Amino acid sequence: MHRLVVTYMEMLAPPRGIQPCAPTCATVRREVPSRAEYLQLYRAVGDPLRWDDRLTLSAEALDAFLADPANHVYVLRLTGIAGGFCEFTGVGGAEVQLTHFGLVPSLQGRGLGPYLLHVALARIWSGPTERVWLHTDNFDHPKAIATYAHAGFRVFDRHIRADAG
Repeated sequence: MHRLVVTYMEMLAPPRGIQPCAPTCATVRREVPSRAEYLQLYRAVGDPLRWDDRLTLSAEALDAFLADPANHVYVLRLTGIAGGFCEFTGVGGAEVQLTHFGLVPSLQGRGLGPYLLHVALARIWSGPTERVWLHTDNFDHPKAIATYAHAGFRVFDRHIRADAG
């Protein structure tokens, strides 16, 4: 048994400061990927982090999720190749959840994560957003909490529970 530490963080104002730099070949855009495109990117980013919640959805439920206008997926591309994403639910309302964020392992450590996060958050805050929140755990990237804190999130709760895996 391992201890699973779940950290809850929130952001109550748009990101401040200068947008982190990224290579000229990097773009971040909102996309509505097909189920196959989404699952390929979700697995490439999430498998090392033990993500599985989207994998348990039926094809119909995942298609409905991707088509829902309140769910936004921002994809980081380098020379056209998807290398990471930020996923939000509740967009268009006052409270938005950042549900998934990450890069494929080969792109980590190059400053692309903060760039992706900043661009996506700036776009989310262009609406009626009053709060963005997330939860992360100790299976996520070791720099996750620091990256979120640097973007403007603060911890508002923590839970510890046993995890069989």
